[in-house]
Amino acid sequence: MSRVPSLTSKQVIRALKQAGFIEDRQKGSHLVLYNYDTGARTVVPVHGGKTIKKSLLFAIIHDAGLTLQEFLKLL
Repeated sequence: MSRVPSLTSKQVIRALKQAGFIEDRQKGSHLVLYNYDTGARTVVPVHGGKTIKKSLLFAIIHDAGLTLQEFLKLL
């Protein structure tokens, strides 16, 4: 299994946008991204400069309908 790097919300959002996600809406510090092609929706917390915990990162990748390898290629 590939080693997962520490990522900020900005890096995660950039990778998800490359996968076809667009910003749907934002409530407070939580950005909702949606992919019209796959119908997948995921929420990314935007807390200036803090890294996203590994468990949350895996949940975001799962919600996006991506595998870890697919996500790492988008970085």
